[in-house]
Amino acid sequence: MKLFPIVTAVVVCVALYFILLDRQALVDFAARFGGGDDADMAAMADATVEDTATAGSGAATLADEVPGAVHVVARRSTASVAENAVLLRGRTEALRQVDVQAETTGRIISDPIRAGAFVEQGQLLCRIDPGTRAAALAEAEARLLEARARLPEAMAQLPVARARLAEAEASLTAARIDGNAASRLSESGFASETRAASAAAAVSAAEAVIESATAGVQAAEAGIQSAQSGIRAAEAVVLRAEEDIGRLNIHAPFAGHLESDTAELGALMQTGAHCATVIQLDPIKLVGFVPEAQVDRVKTGAPAGARLATGADVRGNVVFLSRSADPQTRTFRVEIEVDNPDLAIRDGQTADILISAAGTPAHLLPGSALTLDDTGVLGVRIATEDSVAQFMAVSMLRDTPRGVLLAGLPDQVDVITVGQEFVTDGVPVHVTYEEPTQ
Repeated sequence: MKLFPIVTAVVVCVALYFILLDRQALVDFAARFGGGDDADMAAMADATVEDTATAGSGAATLADEVPGAVHVVARRSTASVAENAVLLRGRTEALRQVDVQAETTGRIISDPIRAGAFVEQGQLLCRIDPGTRAAALAEAEARLLEARARLPEAMAQLPVARARLAEAEASLTAARIDGNAASRLSESGFASETRAASAAAAVSAAEAVIESATAGVQAAEAGIQSAQSGIRAAEAVVLRAEEDIGRLNIHAPFAGHLESDTAELGALMQTGAHCATVIQLDPIKLVGFVPEAQVDRVKTGAPAGARLATGADVRGNVVFLSRSADPQTRTFRVEIEVDNPDLAIRDGQTADILISAAGTPAHLLPGSALTLDDTGVLGVRIATEDSVAQFMAVSMLRDTPRGVLLAGLPDQVDVITVGQEFVTDGVPVHVTYEEPTQ
């Protein structure tokens, strides 16, 4: 380490301290070694202070000096709306990715498509040998025809059974009339009791015939229902056979690129076996996780940008913000959709994401104006209208090449930029204002 620059810096700092903050001690010191009177030395010191303020920060505006006031330099700052953003660490993620799997068993009879190829939606990826499935379908269709043929026969039995029931009801009516007549004649002595008993037996027989005819109608209706059930069962068998045949051809669910080769020719496929992986990269998603303290600053539709690990910059908009926090990290998933027509962005790349948020009133001040109070709170010291120093806590939004953006201050404030470390709350100050910068 070179000693001379350090010594020079210390000397300059000591000189500035005595010139700006302890001018009287400097005047007394100079009076002991100089030949002039105290008035001349005081005037010289005043001129030195004025020259220093003018050279370092432009034209100075001096307030009425208060006895014991500390000389400071301040900047009159006006708040302006600063663009705000939420910074996240995330990754790229494919818009859609699916592992296409087999839904039936059999051997592959199609040539494989190699990884990286582009496939259209509905394009054939894997074909499975049908085997005896066509014969099973033909058998199911034949049984369906047989079941349908039974239905007319069953339906033809119903009218016959209903006719027999009507005939039995008519016979019962006639038997009851004969029975009533025989009973009355027997009571009047014009007919024998034997005839009355015979008429009653005829009524009972007619009622039995009606019960038999009713059972015949029910049997005919049951036959129809059985035939209909047989048809439905046969139709289900046909449907299963057709679906099984339809599963022999495995198609791409959407347009995209193959992330793996399709199943090799001759490979034996089981239900759930892997056929291919299809991935869609245009558009692509940027995925990040927002801390719960900043989640209210992110809105759906907000513009966002990201810088990838490759150095490429991309832009998009927020399309999704989770309403449920991750139980482990207590963060919320956010997704940004980005156009990727040339497929230059790959799935899984690291990205630094910046999401635009609502603007915040802030002051642009030099970083050297920041200080800490006795409790370690970050803030600045300002000069009040009564020319008294006062500490105000601030929150730093971000650092910029021109200074730091600070929030938490009034719309217009005089911030002490030189000498803030030598004053505390309530100390009177003699303020020299910086010249406004362009």
